[in-house]
Amino acid sequence: MGTTPFITVRARRPLTEIEFCAWVAQAVPGDRLEYHRGFLVLDIFPMFARLPDPQRAELARLGSRAFWAAEQGLVHLVQERTGPDQFAYIAVARPKPKAAAVSLSALLLAEQEAA
Repeated sequence: MGTTPFITVRARRPLTEIEFCAWVAQAVPGDRLEYHRGFLVLDIFPMFARLPDPQRAELARLGSRAFWAAEQGLVHLVQERTGPDQFAYIAVARPKPKAAAVSLSALLLAEQEAA
């Protein structure tokens, strides 16, 4: 039996929270998505960020959504060091829970209603 190489999809431009959710909804187990490259905690912190406020806010939403997806058991989150103070933030799709008959859309709506 041969081994399958891991291929990570890297976006050509910064991803939005919505695009990340769309990827999570259609990803098959083992799919990998690089959702950010940099130093996330510093990139969203106003004092250190080099991004304009709207892009920084979107990146903060994306980071929060990735963490949420990991808490829901939908993805594993990993980091790969690419250089000094530089990381690739990667989401790896997990198998969808068999007992979960609830769609990602329903989970997102329930979260919105609770807030």
